Amino acid sequence: MVDIQKLTKLYYTIGEVAKLFDVSTSLLRYWESEFPQINPGKTNKGDRRYTKKDIQKIKTIYILLKEEGFTIEGAKSAYKKREERDNKLEEIKVKLNTIQKEMKKMRNHL
Repeated sequence: MVDIQKLTKLYYTIGEVAKLFDVSTSLLRYWESEFPQINPGKTNKGDRRYTKKDIQKIKTIYILLKEEGFTIEGAKSAYKKREERDNKLEEIKVKLNTIQKEMKKMRNHL
């Protein structure tokens, strides 16, 4: 499976991404049409340029479809739920970091 942390380039072509997941470029284009979350940048010529963030989204979709056996519709629903969960977790992290900073300030004033 693709380890996003080990990716070193800023941008990847559709061919490179297809090789990472051992899928066809046409399958990636199909997923792009089905999942609005996949929205790679494009060059002036129209070539797709995938970032690590794009590749992470593709990895999630790949896992849902290929490993967990979801249908396209099921994967869309599951992806949306995971996005909502991840957004809530991120909000909690931000709040906890704010509380931690405030507690450090209070400790320093004692």
